[in-house]
Amino acid sequence: MPNGIPSHDTFGRFFSHLCPRSFQNCFIQWVQSITNHFPGKLVAIDGKTLRRSFTESDKKNAIHLVNAWSIENKLVLGQLKTDTKSNEITAIPELLEAIAVKGAVVSIDAMGCHKAIAEKIREKEAHYLFSTLAI
Repeated sequence: MPNGIPSHDTFGRFFSHLCPRSFQNCFIQWVQSITNHFPGKLVAIDGKTLRRSFTESDKKNAIHLVNAWSIENKLVLGQLKTDTKSNEITAIPELLEAIAVKGAVVSIDAMGCHKAIAEKIREKEAHYLFSTLAI
């Protein structure tokens, strides 16, 4: 760039003005446009808690996310922030609604092993693999 790379603060101001939901929708559309087609491919859905995202000073809770990861493409297809770890159950169907998984095998751990989630995966014309045993 003619004036150099923008500063950390410039990036911060830019991203603070974006609507998170609109950015998420654009990101998911972009990711789906560059990924391979999914027949027979594995998409792993799992909840994550971001390390060191809890702060004592302002009493904020740790950040919990539900991710959809394309094993074949080594790429996050989408993610949703949840309020707590238990909201993963309600976030998974919402995440599935936002991403294209037609023909994929969607794997989810025991937390997401629910009839409604299985029905949502089948509605999206995908297959599911649930793990009900925690090791």
